[in-house]
Amino acid sequence: QVQLVESGGGLVQSGGSLRLSCAASGLTLDMYTIGWFRQAPGKEREGVSSISSSDGSTYYIDSVKGRFTISRDNAKKMVYLQMISLKPEDTAVYYCKAAQLTRNYWGQGTQVTVSE
Repeated sequence: QVQLVESGGGLVQSGGSLRLSCAASGLTLDMYTIGWFRQAPGKEREGVSSISSSDGSTYYIDSVKGRFTISRDNAKKMVYLQMISLKPEDTAVYYCKAAQLTRNYWGQGTQVTVSE
């Protein structure tokens, strides 16, 4: 049974930092592209960052470039999202997703709240 569990969210002041973790089980992590998504109240879920299974290449949306860093440790079956210089507009529930061809698995999400 595949399971993704996010952790590391919380309340932080503007300009602060958090590191989100995504712990995977039940799958061979290095075969999956991992993405971090977020959903703010009243808004659609958006992709924030991803890291490929093939060559570890990364992608970031413009609004987080230079502030967020995605990484993975396949041996530990962990994926991380280091977030610095956080802004109130980063407030959302953050989800990790593992994708391989037609297989997609989601975690339950972790709340990130950035205060002014």
